[in-house]
Amino acid sequence: MDELPPCPNCSCVNTYPMGALLVCPECANEWIQGEEGDADEGEAEVRDAVGNVLVDGDTVMIVKDMKVKGSSKTLKVGTRVSNIRIVSGPGDHDIEAKVDGFGPLYLKSSIMKKA
Repeated sequence: MDELPPCPNCSCVNTYPMGALLVCPECANEWIQGEEGDADEGEAEVRDAVGNVLVDGDTVMIVKDMKVKGSSKTLKVGTRVSNIRIVSGPGDHDIEAKVDGFGPLYLKSSIMKKA
């Protein structure tokens, strides 16, 4: 990698690598090199339980209680999850987010609705 591409959000040229991701220091955008174009290109849209299209950065609410594997806690109905990222996670989990009290989790879009 001779030269890193500018940020697709704000066009900042001071991007830097962080593991497999590229990071923009100005807007904190993270992306994988080669995916700077349309994020939905070649991929199906991710929809919530009600049918709304979800995109990176959305805020969603949990619509069904869910046990968290490896924890004695349960994600309760109405829990707000902000700043989600659409990913191809393990199994059919298609959202990554940090949830207060739990930390980073992979979640299914079928148990959330756009807030």
